[in-house]
Amino acid sequence: MNAIDPLEDLHLVRKLRDVVRRFWGLELGFADRRGHVSSHDQGVAVPPPNAYCRASLRQSEGFQRCNRSVEEATTLLQAETKVGEGARPRGPYGRVGMTRIVQPCHLGFPVLMSPVADATRFYGALFTGGFRRAGVDDDLRRTVERGSRLLRLAVDDPKSAWEDMPVLEEPELERLRFLMDEAAEEILTLVRGSTEPTRFGDLIGSSDRMRQLYVMLERVAKSDTTVLIIGENGTGKEVIARAIHEKGPRRGKAFIATNCGALAENLLESELFGHEKGAFTGAIRDKPGLFLAADKGTLFLDEVGDTSPAMQVKLLRVLQEGTFTPVGATRPVTVDVRVIAATNRPLAKMVEEGSFREDLFYRLNVIGLDVPPLRERKSDLRALVDHFLAALDARTPSGRPKRLSAEVVQYFYEYDWPGNVRQLENEIERLVVLSGDSEEIGPSFLSPAILKAVRAPITAETPARGTLAEALQHAERHVIAAGLVRTGWNRSRLARELDMSRTTLIKKIAEYGLEEGKRR
Repeated sequence: MNAIDPLEDLHLVRKLRDVVRRFWGLELGFADRRGHVSSHDQGVAVPPPNAYCRASLRQSEGFQRCNRSVEEATTLLQAETKVGEGARPRGPYGRVGMTRIVQPCHLGFPVLMSPVADATRFYGALFTGGFRRAGVDDDLRRTVERGSRLLRLAVDDPKSAWEDMPVLEEPELERLRFLMDEAAEEILTLVRGSTEPTRFGDLIGSSDRMRQLYVMLERVAKSDTTVLIIGENGTGKEVIARAIHEKGPRRGKAFIATNCGALAENLLESELFGHEKGAFTGAIRDKPGLFLAADKGTLFLDEVGDTSPAMQVKLLRVLQEGTFTPVGATRPVTVDVRVIAATNRPLAKMVEEGSFREDLFYRLNVIGLDVPPLRERKSDLRALVDHFLAALDARTPSGRPKRLSAEVVQYFYEYDWPGNVRQLENEIERLVVLSGDSEEIGPSFLSPAILKAVRAPITAETPARGTLAEALQHAERHVIAAGLVRTGWNRSRLARELDMSRTTLIKKIAEYGLEEGKRR
């Protein structure tokens, strides 16, 4: 779990980013304790406003090398950071010493990093880069020239690009270090002071949607009431039901799950309520049903929306009175069972259409829980991927843990995952098996469905080759460039036409280097 992911939209972070952009022309990024850049995981790569970084991040190899540079720098920073470090040296702007230049990136530019750590844990780091330091221009120039040839960077005028790069003197570096130190301290306070749960049972994810769900689950688990879980297939409804049971007053008792849509009506009735010997052909002995087996415990009824009207009547009686009559029996049986139901169907709409009993719906939906699909919580993808990779490695240890390449991560974030977490787990297992002894898993092993769904459409304005992110950036740049010409560089008017804020438009104009077109 990346502890600083949810903090990126905080006012503190936005303000710091604005200061860094305006005064130094740099971008501020976040990396978790493994060095994974959160915005890159989401398919967003905003480079510093210099041609070298822009060209590198827009190429597959450059994107990978940039991420590896951050990973390596984070590893070094974590090794150098004394967790719980007390006194630190003071500079002209106050307490400094946390933020430091860790190492040059793959292009040779300094990587400035500030650890987010407390007395027990290293959470991650703030970082920036893409600038020159005064006094070492010659060494950096040679490094950039080597990197340019290696990555085939498309820089029209390397000399001009080099001269336009920010040059930081030591006083400026000191001030930037101080600001990053202060931001890291405040973020750490927010991380440690958060009262929202970040985990519930075996559920994985720290997105806002999941945190809200955890708060509800904590409250629901303490009660003994009926719960209705609504969510698409593969979202983990049974995992949630089991977690509620394990956290609730019936922990240690039976937890039994059944799928109501997997059996015909007569078989489902016998499965749930049991039958007596001779009740029907083939009933050669008495059979207790699942309700009786779950007595004093919890019964999870998955796909309850698939039950027939007759079965709905029987379920309603059990929920209201706690009694049922086995098939072929004459005497009712009393049980004490907590029922947790789940469905992927719109029960409220089915009630309006008359295909689901209204009284049963309200009896099941005492507390309703909506489980977000994976496409609506993609910030949890990295944690889920890491969990499934670790689980597969534990089952079949190879000595070399596998990792996903930057291209595969990009495909994952672009794909909508109609099968949700279950589909993701199956895809991870497929990649691990097909990749053999390869330590890094590339996109060639991805399922055809993902490759086909994510492939960008080919148009006259879209490059025929490259990643989806490159194609989207190309198209976006073309739309903005054409709009600037059409509006006579009236950015306010163009922002309204494109339905984006003027600030975002100005940022994209700088990112794509379109100001140069105005000067020309």
